[in-house]
Amino acid sequence: MPGFLIKLLLIALVNALGVYLVARSIETGHPIIAVVCVVLVIIADVVYFLPKALPLRYLLPGLVFLLVFQIFSMGYTGYVAFTNYGDGHLVTKDEAIDSLLAQNERRVEGSAQLAASVIRNETNPTEYGLAVIIDGQVQVGTPTQPARPDPGATIAGTKITAVPGWQVLTLTDLLPIQDQINALRVPASENAEDGAYRTTDGSHAYLYRSFLLYDQAADTLTDTESGKVFTPNGRGSFVAQDGTELGTGWAVPVGTENFTRPFTDTRYSTIMGQVLGWTVVFSILSVVTTFLVGLALAITMNDRRVRGQRVYRSFFIIPYAFPAFMSALLWSGMLNTDFGFINGTFFGGASIPWLTDPWLAKLSVVLVNLWLGFPYMFLICTGALQAIPNELIESARIDGASPFRIWRLITLPLLLVSVAPLLIASFAFNFNNFNIIYLLTRGGPPFPGAPVAVGQTDILISMVYQISGLAGQGGTRQYGLASALSIIIFVIVGAISLISFRQTRRLEEIN
Repeated sequence: MPGFLIKLLLIALVNALGVYLVARSIETGHPIIAVVCVVLVIIADVVYFLPKALPLRYLLPGLVFLLVFQIFSMGYTGYVAFTNYGDGHLVTKDEAIDSLLAQNERRVEGSAQLAASVIRNETNPTEYGLAVIIDGQVQVGTPTQPARPDPGATIAGTKITAVPGWQVLTLTDLLPIQDQINALRVPASENAEDGAYRTTDGSHAYLYRSFLLYDQAADTLTDTESGKVFTPNGRGSFVAQDGTELGTGWAVPVGTENFTRPFTDTRYSTIMGQVLGWTVVFSILSVVTTFLVGLALAITMNDRRVRGQRVYRSFFIIPYAFPAFMSALLWSGMLNTDFGFINGTFFGGASIPWLTDPWLAKLSVVLVNLWLGFPYMFLICTGALQAIPNELIESARIDGASPFRIWRLITLPLLLVSVAPLLIASFAFNFNNFNIIYLLTRGGPPFPGAPVAVGQTDILISMVYQISGLAGQGGTRQYGLASALSIIIFVIVGAISLISFRQTRRLEEIN
């Protein structure tokens, strides 16, 4: 009975969470997510109360996480890849029209000066609003909520003294947030064409109205000052006949354009080949160098004549036990041109540009990745060598085989049977090894005269990061293109891995 009550309580919590997610999804305009939440809650109720569904009770949590964190992410990435979603095209068409009307506002000529106060939400200090006195009544609004009468607000003369749920800011409070005050815009009503109230000094507000006029029937925006008429161009933007395009647009499907742009658009095609080539070279070098060093150390430490094997093995594992991101940051500091430990200690203070010269930067990335990766290869090679039966080696020696033939015909093939899948996994990991590139060189040095913020040590995944604008280096956010590149990376890695696994099947005959 207590167990049933505990289960009932947990299921009740799951249902309560599901109801909350459904309500939030509907409120934010995501009905599909709401439907998925309803289905998952129903499945959870059936599985955990139906006796015959006992095995599924253990699988359901993992399946839900798989759906949320993998399948949904992959599906949404695929959807975005076929759109122009990015800077200038981040919202729906209706939101873009409202934004354009708000961006092109002028103070209404002859509009009255209204007594006003800037207010701050008491429960959410980052939310600001505006309270204005209109016809002796206080109206309160925020950038997302139009101004509405608030009967609970109090007035002393021409000043607003209190607004329920809000803090009325004084002049001292306004000085540190002047930029937010200048950007504060409160719609006058639900209709965007009615304009908005704005303030510059925090004590007076004026009515602003857009000089763009939207004709819903014709689906056009007209500039009332110049007379230009802007119409949708089919690509999520309003464009005039002379080619003038309004800055804010909306996301629309663009077909396979994002998949062809990296190879046809000169802004990307000029560096796409170099980035792809360096990605493949970096991945191969990383696997080869770490494997050879790890294998050499494993062979040495597997020799019984070596004393203190446990001590040496402990030292070799230290780079693997130390957090990789900390190691990359430490190496970045040690390879600094002017103040780095490497130049100061080993090269007499010479200014060797390890991270700013194109070739030295690539060499540095490979060497640092070798430092980070060889302990892993050392561990798996040690385990694989120790798993080879000694009887095989002894039999080969009795038959007169030389040490080299024993290594080439027995040890190495049996080693590769165990290690080959891990080498393929290591290649896939290094193909997407974003951390070492970002933490060590930030993708630099940049390509001379490159039209996009992509550097010479950038690999494909860090190039995606740069194109998405998340690096914050002044580039535009192009989520559609970045999503398409992510899919291209997946296809490349998948194809190479598939071919490699097929080749390694031949090794299974040796086992």
